[in-house]
Amino acid sequence: MSDQAVLHVKGRVLVGPEDVRDELWVVDGRISYDRPLGARDIRTVEGWVLPGLVDAHCHVGLGPHGPVDEDVAEKQALTDREAGTLLIRDAGSPSDTRWIDDREDLPKIIRAGRHIARTRRYIRGFAHEIEPEDLVAYVAREARRGDGWVKLVGDWIDREVGDLTPSWPREAAEAAIAEAHRLGARVTAHCFAESSLRDLVESGIDCVEHATGLTDDLIPLFASRGVAIVPTLVNIATFPKLAEGGESKFPRWSAHMRRLYERRYDTVRGAYDAGIPVFVGTDAGGTLPHGLVAAEVAELVTAGIPPVEALSATTWGARKWLGRPGLEEGAAADLVVYERDPRTDVRVLGAPSRVVLEGRVTG
Repeated sequence: MSDQAVLHVKGRVLVGPEDVRDELWVVDGRISYDRPLGARDIRTVEGWVLPGLVDAHCHVGLGPHGPVDEDVAEKQALTDREAGTLLIRDAGSPSDTRWIDDREDLPKIIRAGRHIARTRRYIRGFAHEIEPEDLVAYVAREARRGDGWVKLVGDWIDREVGDLTPSWPREAAEAAIAEAHRLGARVTAHCFAESSLRDLVESGIDCVEHATGLTDDLIPLFASRGVAIVPTLVNIATFPKLAEGGESKFPRWSAHMRRLYERRYDTVRGAYDAGIPVFVGTDAGGTLPHGLVAAEVAELVTAGIPPVEALSATTWGARKWLGRPGLEEGAAADLVVYERDPRTDVRVLGAPSRVVLEGRVTG
């Protein structure tokens, strides 16, 4: 045993939705369910304990106009940490944030490399903007750069059409997704509209971000293929304002965005009811602030997902999906403590009493 103080966490430890224990110990930054022998310097915290929360769609190192300086990225990561988010799937960033991996006080990040978009079909400064003939090569590049994920922009506004249209021909998507899989990476895609979804799912995509275009005829396809969605409802809440801003120039697009917004809760509940895996993501970075994970969980509950399942979408289930441990014996002690049971009221997530990262109480 090292000289680091032993942390004793007692109360109700939610190892899983139905696996509840009375205490755990943190020794050398690792979880143990056995009291360490000879421990003298013991610090005790009490409450309801969850694995560190997961934000499965978050952009550290990204600002409204593209990459940001390291000091800004650090503040973003610290904001997420203090909200209890200790594991992030960074769904596309032009910044090199590998330096965060050397910081024990910042959340762990699973990167998807940089967004890959069609030329002039995404937010300026965010993505590689390329044509379909180059898609396979760029997917291979970002698969090697990321941590097992690649992020495509599946649709965006086509100014000539005046509405959302797919970014990639079917054959280009198939070849690119196959290449990512060959390199051991999973693929996700930004998709707002209906029209891009069938081709991407039938091409083998693993996940869809936002997925506001899910319709009754597409839901069974997603469910049969096991394609996950990350709805980012706190981001979809901005659609009316976006639609208002584009009304005069792109009225067709504006009307479409309003329809997607209006049915957002029905879309998410329909996906959940069909057995489609649903995970928590905030789309923080760019224009949205960090630290919104509790608000997103609450939005899933508003959509009709049972509270324990909404919790799983940011804890047990999300960590399993991403291949990262929770509160298992020997795992890194990344956990969040609350004063009340979050299973009975997910709004509790907005007020963690303690955040423990790598066995250290932060703040």
